[in-house]
Amino acid sequence: MAELVVGDRTLALDEDGFLEDASLWDEEVAEKLAETEDVVLTDEHWEVINYLRGYYAEFGVAPMVRKMLRDTGKSNAEIYELFPSGPGKGACKIAGLLKPTGCV
Repeated sequence: MAELVVGDRTLALDEDGFLEDASLWDEEVAEKLAETEDVVLTDEHWEVINYLRGYYAEFGVAPMVRKMLRDTGKSNAEIYELFPSGPGKGACKIAGLLKPTGCV
């Protein structure tokens, strides 16, 4: 099992690099997860991350891509520019969500 060291904490990751325990996520964890995706977080990234976290907190799942695009006002190309590995692998991972089971 992979691990992510954040300060004095060692967090378990699944085989795809997602947190095993989403409750351990915080902004410091997000920064470390972003490093694994070669992403430097900006305010624009945080806008998407905060949207994903809010949606997940309310519904218990990651939003479908179309819903995320509509709600954030971003295009698919903009999401891939921010998160090169995509909305599921990149954005959801950095946001500390559990690995999506379907298309996000």
